[in-house]
Amino acid sequence: MDDQNIIALYWARSETAISETAQKYGGYCFSIAKNILTNHEDAEESVNDTYLTAWNAMPPRRPSILATFLGKITRRLAIDRWRYRNACKRGGGEVTLALDELEDCASQDSLEKAMDRKELAVAFNSFLESLPETERLVFLSRYWYLDPIADIAEHFGFSVSKVTSMLRRTRGRLRQALEKEELL
Repeated sequence: MDDQNIIALYWARSETAISETAQKYGGYCFSIAKNILTNHEDAEESVNDTYLTAWNAMPPRRPSILATFLGKITRRLAIDRWRYRNACKRGGGEVTLALDELEDCASQDSLEKAMDRKELAVAFNSFLESLPETERLVFLSRYWYLDPIADIAEHFGFSVSKVTSMLRRTRGRLRQALEKEELL
Protein backbone atom coordinates (compact mmCIF):
# COMPACT_ATOMS: atom_id res chain seq x y z
CA MET A 1 0.00 0.00 0.00
CA ASP A 2 1.36 3.43 -0.81
CA ASP A 3 2.04 6.08 1.83
CA GLN A 4 -0.87 8.35 0.93
CA ASN A 5 -3.33 5.47 1.36
CA ILE A 6 -1.78 4.57 4.72
CA ILE A 7 -2.05 8.20 5.85
CA ALA A 8 -5.68 8.25 4.66
CA LEU A 9 -6.33 5.21 6.88
CA TYR A 10 -4.95 7.12 9.88
CA TRP A 11 -7.19 10.06 9.05
CA ALA A 12 -10.18 7.71 8.76
CA ARG A 13 -9.19 6.28 12.18
CA SER A 14 -8.98 2.77 10.70
CA GLU A 15 -6.95 0.33 12.77
CA THR A 16 -5.72 -1.13 9.49
CA ALA A 17 -3.40 1.88 9.34
CA ILE A 18 -1.23 0.40 12.07
CA SER A 19 -0.98 -3.05 10.48
CA GLU A 20 -0.16 -1.50 7.09
CA THR A 21 2.46 0.71 8.74
CA ALA A 22 3.96 -2.28 10.54
CA GLN A 23 4.07 -4.29 7.32
CA LYS A 24 5.72 -1.54 5.28
CA TYR A 25 7.90 0.22 7.86
CA GLY A 26 8.23 -2.16 10.81
CA GLY A 27 11.71 -3.37 9.82
CA TYR A 28 12.90 0.18 9.12
CA CYS A 29 11.68 1.45 12.50
CA PHE A 30 13.03 -1.60 14.31
CA SER A 31 16.53 -1.14 12.84
CA ILE A 32 16.59 2.48 14.03
CA ALA A 33 15.45 1.54 17.54
CA LYS A 34 17.75 -1.51 17.74
CA ASN A 35 20.81 0.53 16.78
CA ILE A 36 20.09 2.95 19.60
CA LEU A 37 18.90 0.56 22.28
CA THR A 38 20.79 -2.66 21.41
CA ASN A 39 18.04 -4.58 23.20
CA HIS A 40 15.49 -6.49 21.12
CA GLU A 41 12.59 -6.09 23.55
CA ASP A 42 13.19 -2.36 24.11
CA ALA A 43 13.45 -1.86 20.34
CA GLU A 44 10.14 -3.67 19.77
CA GLU A 45 8.49 -1.58 22.47
CA SER A 46 9.81 1.63 20.87
CA VAL A 47 8.41 0.54 17.51
CA ASN A 48 5.01 -0.16 19.08
CA ASP A 49 5.15 3.25 20.76
CA THR A 50 5.93 4.72 17.33
CA TYR A 51 2.67 3.31 15.98
CA LEU A 52 0.74 4.78 18.91
CA THR A 53 2.43 8.16 18.50
CA ALA A 54 1.68 8.16 14.78
CA TRP A 55 -1.95 7.23 15.53
CA ASN A 56 -2.24 10.16 17.93
CA ALA A 57 -0.48 12.58 15.57
CA MET A 58 -2.61 11.88 12.48
CA PRO A 59 -4.86 13.80 12.32
CA PRO A 60 -4.09 16.72 12.60
CA ARG A 61 -0.72 16.07 10.95
CA ARG A 62 -0.44 14.84 7.39
CA PRO A 63 3.23 13.94 6.84
CA SER A 64 4.56 14.44 3.32
CA ILE A 65 7.07 11.58 3.69
CA LEU A 66 5.77 8.83 5.95
CA ALA A 67 9.12 7.03 6.29
CA THR A 68 10.83 10.18 7.57
CA PHE A 69 7.93 10.94 9.90
CA LEU A 70 8.02 7.44 11.41
CA GLY A 71 11.84 7.38 11.52
CA LYS A 72 11.95 10.64 13.50
CA ILE A 73 9.34 9.37 15.95
CA THR A 74 11.15 6.06 16.41
CA ARG A 75 14.52 7.74 16.87
CA ARG A 76 13.16 10.21 19.44
CA LEU A 77 11.35 7.49 21.42
CA ALA A 78 14.38 5.18 21.35
CA ILE A 79 16.73 7.94 22.50
CA ASP A 80 14.31 8.87 25.29
CA ARG A 81 14.16 5.23 26.36
CA TRP A 82 17.97 4.97 26.15
CA ARG A 83 18.40 8.11 28.30
CA TYR A 84 15.95 6.77 30.88
CA ARG A 85 17.70 3.40 30.98
CA ASN A 86 21.15 4.98 31.25
CA ALA A 87 20.33 7.90 33.54
CA CYS A 88 22.46 6.61 36.38
CA LYS A 89 25.06 4.64 34.46
CA ARG A 90 27.14 5.53 31.48
CA GLY A 91 27.76 2.24 29.77
CA GLY A 92 28.97 1.37 26.30
CA GLY A 93 26.93 1.28 23.16
CA GLU A 94 26.74 3.15 19.89
CA VAL A 95 24.75 6.08 21.29
CA THR A 96 27.45 6.88 23.84
CA LEU A 97 30.18 6.47 21.25
CA ALA A 98 28.42 8.62 18.67
CA LEU A 99 27.72 11.39 21.20
CA ASP A 100 31.32 11.22 22.41
CA GLU A 101 32.55 11.56 18.82
CA LEU A 102 30.38 14.66 18.29
CA GLU A 103 31.59 16.18 21.55
CA ASP A 104 34.30 18.10 19.67
CA CYS A 105 31.61 19.91 17.68
CA ALA A 106 29.85 21.22 20.80
CA SER A 107 29.55 20.52 24.47
CA GLN A 108 26.71 18.15 25.33
CA ASP A 109 24.73 20.89 27.09
CA SER A 110 25.06 23.37 24.28
CA LEU A 111 24.43 20.65 21.69
CA GLU A 112 21.13 19.64 23.30
CA LYS A 113 20.04 23.28 23.66
CA ALA A 114 21.16 24.22 20.19
CA MET A 115 19.37 21.27 18.57
CA ASP A 116 16.10 22.97 19.43
CA ARG A 117 17.05 26.08 17.53
CA LYS A 118 15.95 26.48 13.95
CA GLU A 119 19.27 28.12 13.05
CA LEU A 120 21.20 24.99 13.86
CA ALA A 121 18.83 22.83 11.83
CA VAL A 122 19.22 25.10 8.81
CA ALA A 123 23.01 25.18 9.14
CA PHE A 124 23.18 21.44 9.65
CA ASN A 125 20.99 20.71 6.62
CA SER A 126 23.04 23.09 4.52
CA PHE A 127 26.22 21.34 5.66
CA LEU A 128 24.78 17.92 4.80
CA GLU A 129 23.73 19.13 1.35
CA SER A 130 27.28 20.34 0.72
CA LEU A 131 28.76 16.89 1.32
CA PRO A 132 29.39 14.41 -1.48
CA GLU A 133 26.68 11.73 -1.45
CA THR A 134 28.80 8.88 -0.06
CA GLU A 135 30.24 11.04 2.71
CA ARG A 136 26.75 12.29 3.61
CA LEU A 137 25.37 8.74 3.73
CA VAL A 138 28.26 7.55 5.91
CA PHE A 139 27.78 10.53 8.26
CA LEU A 140 24.02 9.95 8.52
CA SER A 141 24.50 6.22 9.00
CA ARG A 142 26.68 6.95 12.01
CA TYR A 143 25.00 9.95 13.60
CA TRP A 144 21.34 9.62 12.59
CA TYR A 145 20.88 5.85 12.45
CA LEU A 146 23.71 5.24 14.96
CA ASP A 147 25.06 2.32 12.95
CA PRO A 148 28.28 0.76 14.26
CA ILE A 149 31.36 1.82 12.30
CA ALA A 150 32.09 -1.79 11.31
CA ASP A 151 28.60 -2.12 9.78
CA ILE A 152 29.02 1.13 7.87
CA ALA A 153 32.39 -0.02 6.54
CA GLU A 154 30.91 -3.31 5.41
CA HIS A 155 27.90 -1.66 3.80
CA PHE A 156 29.99 0.79 1.77
CA GLY A 157 32.87 -1.59 1.10
CA PHE A 158 35.36 0.54 3.04
CA SER A 159 37.84 -0.38 5.73
CA VAL A 160 37.00 0.55 9.31
CA SER A 161 39.94 2.96 9.36
CA LYS A 162 38.68 4.70 6.21
CA VAL A 163 35.21 5.18 7.74
CA THR A 164 36.75 6.40 11.02
CA SER A 165 38.95 8.86 9.14
CA MET A 166 36.06 10.04 6.94
CA LEU A 167 33.88 10.66 10.01
CA ARG A 168 36.67 12.52 11.81
CA ARG A 169 37.24 14.83 8.82
CA THR A 170 33.51 15.39 8.35
CA ARG A 171 33.06 16.24 12.05
CA GLY A 172 35.90 18.73 11.71
CA ARG A 173 34.25 20.39 8.73
CA LEU A 174 30.92 20.41 10.60
CA ARG A 175 32.58 22.14 13.52
CA GLN A 176 34.12 24.74 11.20
CA ALA A 177 30.75 25.32 9.50
CA LEU A 178 28.99 25.78 12.84
CA GLU A 179 31.72 28.13 14.08
CA LYS A 180 31.46 30.13 10.86
CA GLU A 181 27.72 30.50 11.47
CA GLU A 182 28.51 31.43 15.11
CA LEU A 183 26.47 28.51 16.40
CA LEU A 184 29.32 27.28 18.61
